[in-house]
Amino acid sequence: MLLSTGCIGLTSESEADTKAPAEEFRTVVDSRGVSVQVPAKIERVVTVSDALVEGTMFALGVEDKIVGIGSSCIPMDFEYSYPLDDGSFVNGTGGRDVVKVLAPRVAEQPAVIKSGTAMNYETLATLDPDVVILRIGCCAIQNKVDENTIQTIETIESLGFPVVVLYSPNCYEQPKPATISEEIEILGRVFDKEEDAKRIGSYLESQVALVEERTRDIPESEKSTVMSFGLSPIERKNGAAGNAHGLKTTEGYIIENIAHAKNAFRGDGRMPVSTEQVLAMDSDVIVLCTSRGYHTPGELYDATYYAPLRELSAVRNRRVYSLPWSPCNCAMRLEHPIDVMVIAKAAYPERFADIDLGEWLLDFYKNVYGVDEDTAKALRSAQWMDWCVESGE
Repeated sequence: MLLSTGCIGLTSESEADTKAPAEEFRTVVDSRGVSVQVPAKIERVVTVSDALVEGTMFALGVEDKIVGIGSSCIPMDFEYSYPLDDGSFVNGTGGRDVVKVLAPRVAEQPAVIKSGTAMNYETLATLDPDVVILRIGCCAIQNKVDENTIQTIETIESLGFPVVVLYSPNCYEQPKPATISEEIEILGRVFDKEEDAKRIGSYLESQVALVEERTRDIPESEKSTVMSFGLSPIERKNGAAGNAHGLKTTEGYIIENIAHAKNAFRGDGRMPVSTEQVLAMDSDVIVLCTSRGYHTPGELYDATYYAPLRELSAVRNRRVYSLPWSPCNCAMRLEHPIDVMVIAKAAYPERFADIDLGEWLLDFYKNVYGVDEDTAKALRSAQWMDWCVESGE
């Protein structure tokens, strides 16, 4: 069942410690294959995730049940800044997790755990949740075999709270966006919203399939080369130009198996790369992901510290694009088809000329979250995707 050592594989059954009649509960099989007994009527939920669980709960209409979170990113407002050759700076503000836009109340809930901290069991006990939903691969619970994670789950269960565990794509040997549909279906079973969950998953899959169908017949000799590049300031501080995503990453899977382009970086995982390595790859297209901050094409084009990369083909030809801002981009969430569409349009603009990305984004948010036009525009802005409107992409 589990495809790699990336996530823990507990096999014991988890049951709520209660004397209530059995009909007041339902059994949900989580990503571990563990049968978890949850109340039939759930009123109080603690989530440990960076918006996949919370966003799905909003889409299912049950976000009001969240009484505690396990994320540093959902409550935060974000900004970016980079220097130009003339000494001035380009600054951006207004970046937010989609959940903060959709459900500000969720962002105000107490945090039981944050990135780099241990679970606060006292806070958790005070919140008295009916169920704890924990996603392996978020920033608070990393995607690796970790005795601390196993102990965290066991301790929560010992307090009498059922734990539903989800595996993000990063938990598998080959990270694939399609596994997100499995996570959504599990959440649908938790909240007795299975039909709604299937609808959401089917829509996400349809948008990915649209890209796959349009690009699958491209001959090997005509495939664009694409580099997924993280302009991490930490990597620059350590002497690298940034980091690149290899073949066994979700970004790498999208590039090669969905957009049917060539990943310029042939390593397996995400790795630091030097200026010389980036110049040697000289890909046709560069897509910039969240990497210790949001990064615009302008940063690679114009930031003083990237002057050595201005001879790259993608820079000279203005074929650098930004993926949507995803705070704590440790694992993919409901917005992953946006990444797919941006990469595909960047690699093969002629095959997607009929798709106006700005309008497609609004339709995407409406279909996934059931929001109106104004909220959809607010989500597009919060993910710093208004560039596609300004550029006419």
